[in-house]
Amino acid sequence: MVRDDIRPREGASHDRAVAPTLAECFTRGWAEAAPAVPVLPGAAYAAERRALLSARFPGERIVVPAGGLKVRSNDFDYVFRPHSAFLHLTADEGAGAVPDSVLVLEPTGTGHDATVFTRPRSPRDGGPNGTEFYRDRRYGEFWTGRRRTLAETSEALGLTALPRDDLARALAPHVPTRVVRGQDPVVDAAAPPVAGAESELLAFLSELRLVKDAWEVEQMRAAVGHTVAAFHDVAGELPAATRLARGERWIEGTFNRRARLEGHGLGFETIAAAGAHACVLHWMRNDGPVRDGELLLLDAGVETDTCYTGDVTRTLPVGGRFTDAQRQVYDLVYAAQSAGIAALRPGARFGDFHDAATRVIAEGLDTWGLRPNGAGSHDRSLYGRYTVCGTGHMLGLDCHDCADARSSAYLDGVLEPGHVLTVEPGLYFQPDDLTVPARLRGIGVRIEDDFLITADGAVCLSAGLPRAADDVEAWVTATR
Repeated sequence: MVRDDIRPREGASHDRAVAPTLAECFTRGWAEAAPAVPVLPGAAYAAERRALLSARFPGERIVVPAGGLKVRSNDFDYVFRPHSAFLHLTADEGAGAVPDSVLVLEPTGTGHDATVFTRPRSPRDGGPNGTEFYRDRRYGEFWTGRRRTLAETSEALGLTALPRDDLARALAPHVPTRVVRGQDPVVDAAAPPVAGAESELLAFLSELRLVKDAWEVEQMRAAVGHTVAAFHDVAGELPAATRLARGERWIEGTFNRRARLEGHGLGFETIAAAGAHACVLHWMRNDGPVRDGELLLLDAGVETDTCYTGDVTRTLPVGGRFTDAQRQVYDLVYAAQSAGIAALRPGARFGDFHDAATRVIAEGLDTWGLRPNGAGSHDRSLYGRYTVCGTGHMLGLDCHDCADARSSAYLDGVLEPGHVLTVEPGLYFQPDDLTVPARLRGIGVRIEDDFLITADGAVCLSAGLPRAADDVEAWVTATR
C-alpha cells in the first residue's frame, strides 16, 4: 500500500501539501480526455420512478443523498456503495457512483425538476480545486481513480448535474422539504426534521421497490445467476477446505472471488458456517474448520454492478453424504420449503408461504416427539426455539429489501407479479440444547431460494442449484 512522506494540511487529513516546484509540475502537460459515456441502461426506468415520486409529493422538495465514504481504519475507507433509494431513483452503478452525490427533486408548477449534485472530475487547470487530483488522498483522481465530468454524469443518468459545492445554496430557499435523513450532514442541516415527513418518504420509497419493473427483473436474474455460479464454485472447493484449519475462510473467499469477478461485490457478508456454526443464523466470523462428516451451511449473494443482489442458501454434506440424523433434519426442512413454495402465487397473502412452511416443521417435530414445552404441548409458537426467524423476505437492491414499507403493503399485504422474494425455512438445534436428542444437537439446516412472482405463479430464479437431499449428495460427490 502506498505511503507518502508529506504531511497533511491542517484540518484536511486527506489533502497533502507539496513543494511549490513540484506543484508547478502538475499544472501543465495533460491531454484532454473525453471518453464516451453511454446512457446507463436503467436510466429510463429510473425516470419513471422519479415521476411516481413527484406525483406522490407535489409541491414539496425531495432530497435523496447517496451517502458518503465511511472510514474503515485511520485514513482508509470502505468501498463506497450508494444508498439504495438513490440507486433506485438514478440507476447509477456501484463502481461509477460518486460519494456525497445528492438527488434533489425541486417542485415546479407542473411537477419536479430533478438534479444530481455531485463531485465533478478533478480539474487540472490550477484553479479552485485544481490541485485535488494529485493532493487529495480521499477524492483525488491519482489516488482513487477518475470521476465523471458533470456533462458525463448528466449524459449517463439523464439528469441535470451540478457541482456538489452548489448544494447548500440550492437547498436554502424555503420550500416544504422531505429528506432521506442521516446520510449527509449538509442535507440534514439544511432541512430541519418534520414530524412524520421522513418516515412517510421512506415508506413510499420502500414500497416503490416492491414491484420490480422489467429492467429490475433482468438485474435480479443476473444477480441470482452469478450467485448460483458461485455456489458451484464452492462445491468444487469442499475437499480443499477440509485440509485447512480455517476452511470456512476458504469457502468464503471462493464465493467472494466470483462476486467481485461478476459484479460489484457481495450483497451481504458471506455466511460460511460449518458444523455447529450452522446453528448461528448470521455466522460471519467464518474462522472454523470444515470437516468431512459435518454440514456446511452457505448463505450468500452476489451483488451486480447495478447493486441488485441474490440471496441463496444451501446446506451441503461436506463428505458427499448426509448422516442419518443430518438427512432427517434436512428432509424436514426440504418438505417445509416445498410447502412454502407451493403457496406462492399472485393474490396470496405474503404470510401464507411462511405459515405453510411453519406448519410442516411443527407437525414434523411433533411426529418426532420433539415438544419444547413438554409432552403435552402442541403450541406451534414454541417451535421458534428451533427455527428462530421467519421464512423469507423481499429481495432487490437490499438483501432484506423494502424494509421501511408499511405492514399493509408488505408483511400484511398480498403477492403481486413483479415481487421478488426468498423462501428459506430452517432448523437449528443448538449444541447445548438439552430439549433435543444428543444426535441432533449441533445440526443446523437452511434451504433458501429466490422467486419471481408472475401472473401464473412463481418462477425459481435459483433453480440451477439442486435442492432435494439425493440431488445435493450427487452434486457434491460429482465435484470431488
